[in-house]
Amino acid sequence: MTTGQPGTGKAQPTSAGPDAGERPATASTTGSPTRPAGTSDADKAPASTTAAATADGPGRPPRSTDGAKPKPAAATNGRPTGATAATGDIEPGPAKDDTTTTGGTSRATDAAEASGTGKISDAAEASGTAPDVTGTDAPKRGWISRLTKRGKAAKGESAKADAVKDDDPVKDGGTKGGDVKADAVKVGDPVKDGDTKDDATKTGGTAKSGKADDADGSAQADGETKPADPDRWEAFASAPEPKPSVLTRSSRAVGRFLIHEWTLAALGSLALAVLMTWPTLRYPRYTLPQDYWDPSLQAWQMAWSGHILLTDPAHLWQSNTFFPELWSFAFSDTLLGYAPAGMLGSGPEDAILRYNIMFVLAHALATFGAYALARQLGAGRIGAAVAGVTYTYAPWLLSQAGHLHVLSNGGIPLALAMLARGHGWSLRHGYRPEQRHDGWIYGGWLVAAWQLSLGFGIGLPFAYFLGGTVLVAVVLFFVRRLRTRQAVPFGRRLIVANVLGGVLFAGVGVLLAFPFFRVTELHPYAERTIDDVSIFSPPASGFVTAPAESRIWGGLHEGARAALPWHPEMTLLPGYVLYALALGGLFFSVWRLRHRLLLLAGVLVTMAFAMGTRFFDGTFTYVPLFEHVPGWSALRTPGRLMLWTTLLLGLLAAGAVTALTDRVRELTAQRIPSWPGPWLRMATLLPLLLVTVEGLNSTPHPVVPTQPAALRSAEGPLLVLPSSQNLDQHVMLWSTSGFPDVVNGGSGFTPRQLDDVRRVSQSFPNQTSVDYLRTLGVRTVVLLRDQVPGTPWEITIDAPVESLGITRQEVGDAVVYRL
Repeated sequence: MTTGQPGTGKAQPTSAGPDAGERPATASTTGSPTRPAGTSDADKAPASTTAAATADGPGRPPRSTDGAKPKPAAATNGRPTGATAATGDIEPGPAKDDTTTTGGTSRATDAAEASGTGKISDAAEASGTAPDVTGTDAPKRGWISRLTKRGKAAKGESAKADAVKDDDPVKDGGTKGGDVKADAVKVGDPVKDGDTKDDATKTGGTAKSGKADDADGSAQADGETKPADPDRWEAFASAPEPKPSVLTRSSRAVGRFLIHEWTLAALGSLALAVLMTWPTLRYPRYTLPQDYWDPSLQAWQMAWSGHILLTDPAHLWQSNTFFPELWSFAFSDTLLGYAPAGMLGSGPEDAILRYNIMFVLAHALATFGAYALARQLGAGRIGAAVAGVTYTYAPWLLSQAGHLHVLSNGGIPLALAMLARGHGWSLRHGYRPEQRHDGWIYGGWLVAAWQLSLGFGIGLPFAYFLGGTVLVAVVLFFVRRLRTRQAVPFGRRLIVANVLGGVLFAGVGVLLAFPFFRVTELHPYAERTIDDVSIFSPPASGFVTAPAESRIWGGLHEGARAALPWHPEMTLLPGYVLYALALGGLFFSVWRLRHRLLLLAGVLVTMAFAMGTRFFDGTFTYVPLFEHVPGWSALRTPGRLMLWTTLLLGLLAAGAVTALTDRVRELTAQRIPSWPGPWLRMATLLPLLLVTVEGLNSTPHPVVPTQPAALRSAEGPLLVLPSSQNLDQHVMLWSTSGFPDVVNGGSGFTPRQLDDVRRVSQSFPNQTSVDYLRTLGVRTVVLLRDQVPGTPWEITIDAPVESLGITRQEVGDAVVYRL
């Protein structure tokens, strides 16, 4: 529309249509229109002729009456110079909107239609407001509104001819990208077929005219468009963010990894393990936690498994101890899962160091595994931390400090957490099919198999628990399907993962169980009896009695421990704070009521089984398992089932603590002012602090006896005297220097042949004992002087041996006899 003042002859030019490059509407300085140079007479042709020029179809340039192609408008610096750009002497002026925005149609269009000429120059002349294209009002950016369509000259043509259909290309200086494809539409004209949605305005149905070129680009003839120049205002835009380097991206990735919840949980578990087991790592090459008997045996087990798997894997179960017994590595739990650690280092000192490191790592893994399980089930971070600490540092576990195979239980909750994650199941949120992932299921079964390889004392109940869980899950699956008549979303991939993972777990169990069955065949007396179980079955008072290693309760419970027949396996206090938190979790928790009741039932059932024959003589609990479940007869210490009681109590406590932290978070969000908020949040750490303090220990760390110099170079097979259950465990540790075959050995049972050796060698050196040892294949006997006081060798250690056909040599504090 023209915006100049009437009577002055100065008017803003309206934007040209698609024909701007062919027929630019120019004006003289007096306001009269002139015909630009280089244009044909088509602008004065009748409507029929011009209509024919536009009927050539899309994609073709309009034809003039003389058959010549129209010449494109000239450009200045790559941009159109306005309506008279063809003359090359007019600078572009500021662009103005071409049409009204309040429902009225273009006045220039009406004027052109009223004149009946179809020319903008005629329309401008008729209206008396010819645009001034020679002054500063000329368009500066080349935004020329199209007012007329080439070929439309007759008044009264339908408005439909003014619109360019969607498939009509923009010709001769048309809008860039086809933004505007039609002339201004009259008031009330609907957008007809072929019109673009952008042609009509949203207010009253009127159409806004498009801009010929939104960017400072130039329009050419034949619909070709030159690339747009950079926006002149880009210099004022903010600078683009520099692309980070590889080092920067790596640093950011490492930073995100370090602050991730699971990284912090792992590091926190490790740091807590170092502090709670201190001073285990103070002198890790010379001391062992609690005592140096069973830990020496287990240090040898790790060393042997690593050594033999590197040198001769086929003889894994034929260890260098208990010579010449077969399957001697299966005389007790093997800790075979720690074999990779056993491949590092050699000798007794490295074996002790390895044991202490794995001792600390076992505590860290147990804390992390229980934390992961509680989080997967739906507990908050603090609640999960309470579950992890109570599971690992419950007071009753302090009495098991000398049994690494009992403390190595972190794979149980970790495997359960991974399996629950893979199935998309949690205690708090139920079954969520969208979170299923078969990778977690494979990982869960692998961790479960690794846990089983650490020993059947803890692994066997875990295996039966997994089997029972799978059975219950399958039954519930089909029951729900029959009840709802709908298939529960599960997925074939999860079924395959569970089948393969279960087969792997079962296969590992069978392979590991085979040597133990062979041992029971060769040594039937090694099998436990119900009387053995009765000796280690704790009474009900054991659940409130702490071991001597508890720093908080150890001294206070000395009288209660004295009343227990075998207190190392009968002091089963999980913690008074844990009892209180679990009790609170029955009434105030994030778990549903039925889940709380199930957890309570699990606590009571596992307690009953942990009592062995003390609970109604075990008639309904431990005895049926002992008699009918394969492998259960090897478990003579039922009190270790307290591990499951502790885990279930920890989950109940985690539900209560999570509910508490959620409530505190709500209160702090509602308080105005919020200054008590940090103190309230810190109060939620009190349960975690209390369970940690209750788990403090006073475990002794005795110095391990030094390896005798004679054993560093002694050739096997050899016998070390004196020989007994405890002393032989030291010999096993000392034999890690080269692993010579030794007759000595200590385990859960003593082979009869070793009993015979101990009995016959009481008179060594004499002819009978020498002949017997030669029959077994023994070639060297080492007699330790510091161990002979009070024994028969105290008299015979210096006796002459020439008549026996053997030699005698003093090596350090030992006497070496070569047979």
